[in-house]
Amino acid sequence: MAIIECKNVCKNFGEKVALDHVSLEIPEGKIFGLLGPNGAGKTTLIRIINRITIPTDGEVWFNGRPITQADVEKIGYMPEERGLYRKMKVGDQAMYLAQLKGMSARDAQQALKEWFVRFGIQSWWDKKVEELSKGMAQKLQFITTVVHKPSLMILDEPFSGFDPVNAEIIRQEILRLKEEGATIILSTHNMESVEELCDDIALINKARLVITGGVEEIRRKYGNNNVELVWTDADGRHTEVLPRETDGASTLRTYLDKEGVQINSYKELMPRMNDIFIKLVTEGEE
Repeated sequence: MAIIECKNVCKNFGEKVALDHVSLEIPEGKIFGLLGPNGAGKTTLIRIINRITIPTDGEVWFNGRPITQADVEKIGYMPEERGLYRKMKVGDQAMYLAQLKGMSARDAQQALKEWFVRFGIQSWWDKKVEELSKGMAQKLQFITTVVHKPSLMILDEPFSGFDPVNAEIIRQEILRLKEEGATIILSTHNMESVEELCDDIALINKARLVITGGVEEIRRKYGNNNVELVWTDADGRHTEVLPRETDGASTLRTYLDKEGVQINSYKELMPRMNDIFIKLVTEGEE
């Protein structure tokens, strides 16, 4: 079932076309990568889903019906442009944002304290936001995005500015939230994260949807149908790239029939998402 359906969504800002008849479905309980170069229309689509911006034409449906403002409370949104009140105390800021999403003061405080302990920032509750490092502030924004347990979370460049250790903490939390049933839209330029985390993706370029589907399905589609065979014989270890046969058997049989040959590995070669991204965006520019 799709938690979000975008149906021929268009958005114009004067003569500028930001989205041109974009239709896609975001399946429930999955991590969905929203990809595209800067200025492609990703942020505009995210803002339309959040009802921050109204589409010029088309509709967004949430759980099988047109999305309403009440549905927005079920969405957690962390924009790329981070925004915190720098003079507020960290705990007060977190409480304020949690209660904006409908949590009671008691529930908000309990949930936030648990998150602060999990992220190792419990000692910062009474500090001012302006005293936080960039990484600490980003942790705080992630917490306030997910603390009310939204069914849909939209994370725009969630790893931006994080060191590798903290980026891994956020990755693990995203996977844990998915396991608990949340749907996550991940807007990012980090193709490694897309391969590690995303089940499905959509690529938008120049306001139009270029491709959408499962990550592995898309990687296979743009592959060159080759396999890598690693084998050892009396002369040592060898690696060869060969055409993949329909059943994959005849390529292996050629080597298995040779005396003294040991097959070490046999795997299909598929392009990286980064290569596919560059190929599709470059073709669109041409």
